[in-house]
Amino acid sequence: MCNHYRTNPEAIPSWREYIGWSLSMPEEPFASDVYPKRKGLIVRQEAGKIATDVRSWGITTKIKGASGKMLDKAVTNVRNLSSPFWKSTLAKPEQRCLVPFTTFAEPTLDPHPEIGKKGEHWFKLPAYPVGAFAGIWRGGEYAFLTCEPCALVAPLHPKAMPVILHPEDYEAWLTGDFDAACKLAQPFPSQMMEVETVWPMG
Repeated sequence: MCNHYRTNPEAIPSWREYIGWSLSMPEEPFASDVYPKRKGLIVRQEAGKIATDVRSWGITTKIKGASGKMLDKAVTNVRNLSSPFWKSTLAKPEQRCLVPFTTFAEPTLDPHPEIGKKGEHWFKLPAYPVGAFAGIWRGGEYAFLTCEPCALVAPLHPKAMPVILHPEDYEAWLTGDFDAACKLAQPFPSQMMEVETVWPMG
């Protein structure tokens, strides 16, 4: 489960030029170092046009707590695309979005043998100034899809990886029907990614 990523605002203009879209930056500030419930940048459709927006990372759902009471939980990663809860949103192209990122992190499976603390594996796409997760949004919140990990991610985080879209698939994600959108939920090619492991200071 990815619960930490970064979006470098200075890289957005080069991404905008690379994908050939005319995107204006939102007036509301967004986090460059994004954790759950922080405000992140998304790109979505609005009245048939592409627009940027700022939303809180994590779509609020109800779960049953240990006491039996229903509690609010912010879901950041969406895996079960056939779930009625998510399908109703995924079926609407206007509720899908791109989530720009420059790097994303997965925690190390084990602590560092000397300092006893876990680190993070940071993944990036060297060929692209900015990548984009396949996201969905509701109200003032958003989440992004996950899928089986690629060969690079699997040994480090075997459960899942974020669904990263190729630039040529951005429009299909934002406009296609439900089946077309779900077909894009595929592992990103390992050969197009790099990883660096960062440990906390001892």
